[in-house]
Amino acid sequence: MAIVIAHRGASGYRPEHTLASYALGAEMGADYIEPDLVATRDGELVCRHENEISGTTDVAARPEFADRRTRKEIDGKDYDGWFTEDFTLAELKTLRARERIPDARPGNVAYADLEIPAFAEVLELAARLGVGVYPETKHPAHHRALGLELEPRLVEALRGFDGPVFVQSFSADSLRELPRPRVQLVGRGPVDVEAIAAYADAIGPAKQLVDASVVEAAHSAGLQVHPYTFRREAQFLLDGDASMEAELERFLAWGVDGVFTDHPDLAVATARPS
Repeated sequence: MAIVIAHRGASGYRPEHTLASYALGAEMGADYIEPDLVATRDGELVCRHENEISGTTDVAARPEFADRRTRKEIDGKDYDGWFTEDFTLAELKTLRARERIPDARPGNVAYADLEIPAFAEVLELAARLGVGVYPETKHPAHHRALGLELEPRLVEALRGFDGPVFVQSFSADSLRELPRPRVQLVGRGPVDVEAIAAYADAIGPAKQLVDASVVEAAHSAGLQVHPYTFRREAQFLLDGDASMEAELERFLAWGVDGVFTDHPDLAVATARPS
């Protein structure tokens, strides 16, 4: 039976990477909640999809932090905004999370008083709710260059967590420093399953890269397949799919081992029909 991974929590219903989103994902029956990890100036792991936070917090409206706006090149791309590594954890805790895609998810805009969680808080929540964690290292080379290496911080944080864990990254170098089971994220094809099988236990490919032959090849190489991201909004569906449930049924028929979803309730109902 395929596992259900609450992508950034139940981010279809609450602003992503908040305790409210993670908790709802667990309550909806997800097997894992998925925090993306970046670092603060004082070396704490916090949960944001990107270290640039103008799109997911109210930082741009906070005059006390106006002078923190800057430009940076990260992994070959230019960014203009505010970055977690320029804030302490205490400073980030004064900000409030905001819905990243309000036009697609206007209902999430109402949840405007949610904090940015530290990874330690997410681990405590997961332990209390009996759900696994599936953390991702974000921009690990950038953090390493700043002396804010993500990998040893993640390893140390997981020492006290007894629940199930997958660790994931787009960076093979980052994965090799992390405990198993490891998931190599793949955003572009082709998917070289033989090379990945040398150091990882699963692939997390963009769903556009997956078909029955990819699943078969991965399984033959000893890898699980956890594609991303299943969302119910029409703009995120693959061509020809009328609903998220229909899309999921096709992937489940191919034998995928897990799915990342913003709507874990729908994925649970599809993957585990009563």
